[in-house]
Amino acid sequence: MAGIFGMDGLSTLQVQEELERGGRFVVFEYCVSFFLTTRRRSSDVYFVRAGQGTFGLSLGYTLLSLLLGWWGLPWGFIYTPRCLATNLQGGKDVTDLVLPSLLAPRYDPALEY
Repeated sequence: MAGIFGMDGLSTLQVQEELERGGRFVVFEYCVSFFLTTRRRSSDVYFVRAGQGTFGLSLGYTLLSLLLGWWGLPWGFIYTPRCLATNLQGGKDVTDLVLPSLLAPRYDPALEY
């Protein structure tokens, strides 16, 4: 599927089997502050296979928050620890949000409806 990292070359059936074994879709949070403005955002969606760790996937977002998240008052001091906690706990599981669109029927122009 396009737009989801970690699914290259996998069919929908293979993804479903991996989900049954404990795979999941996750996003990581990051926080960036500029003076009085603080922005908290989510990463793109990542497909994490069963047994695969997320530390390496979250490292860039965690470091970004550590370096640039604290500087906004007061929200930098509130959002940054939340982002760090989310990332260090494996990211935010969004499997229930992604799965319906993954399983939805797709238009195939070759079928000539």
